[in-house]
Amino acid sequence: MDKILMNQMEFYGYHGLFPEENKLGQRFYVDVELMTDLKKAGKSDNMADSIDYGHVYELVKEVTEGESKNLVETVAESIADSLLSTFTNLSACTVKVTKPDPPIPGHYQSVAVEIFREKSL
Repeated sequence: MDKILMNQMEFYGYHGLFPEENKLGQRFYVDVELMTDLKKAGKSDNMADSIDYGHVYELVKEVTEGESKNLVETVAESIADSLLSTFTNLSACTVKVTKPDPPIPGHYQSVAVEIFREKSL
């Protein structure tokens, strides 16, 4: 299956279990892999035969900067649902949501959740 990859989209959201996270917010990075057949688009050179990256970005932004969620798992699931319901030619997607500064003790670069979802037949 062909893929469109959009990497390290950066957003500011208010997701987390702690009240400070919901009040102050923080950065989130989102990566998506969109599985679709790109052969027709490659031959036609017509955007109607592909998936509009700008539209993908806006959908991901709407979820990530939108309503506060407790879990990054829920953010990822909401992004996948939005993508799969919006793009008819999208057969599956992988969504990775990275939270670079979670308020938990220890030394690490970030925490992240990655999910794979596909359309039901």
